[in-house]
Amino acid sequence: MKKRIRSFGYAGKGMRVVFTTEPNMKIHIVIAILVIVFGFLFSISISEWIMCLLCIGLVFGMEMMNTAIENVVDLASPKLHPLAGKAKDIAAGAVLLCAIISVIIGLLIFVPKVWYILAPYFQ
Repeated sequence: MKKRIRSFGYAGKGMRVVFTTEPNMKIHIVIAILVIVFGFLFSISISEWIMCLLCIGLVFGMEMMNTAIENVVDLASPKLHPLAGKAKDIAAGAVLLCAIISVIIGLLIFVPKVWYILAPYFQ
């Protein structure tokens, strides 16, 4: 049981490291906070909250995996190597793909709400 409890501590430590040291994660945090604030401002539905939270979690998780992969690759291949670069590029691409899909989902949720508010001003 102690081992299980310690594993949560290690996971928390890993999260702290990524959230405090990775510049891209700081960008993701700012965007996540904005999404949450706008979610409250626009009173989004439960299903919209679920989609937003899934997107936030997916992007955060992928950024963490990308950071882990980059660190392991740097450890295993301190010198430049084409396969090392390829692995790091693929991991970064996975984050980018998740971020792009998350932006599209965010636009599908929030643009109609913003349009509803702004539409009267354009008539």
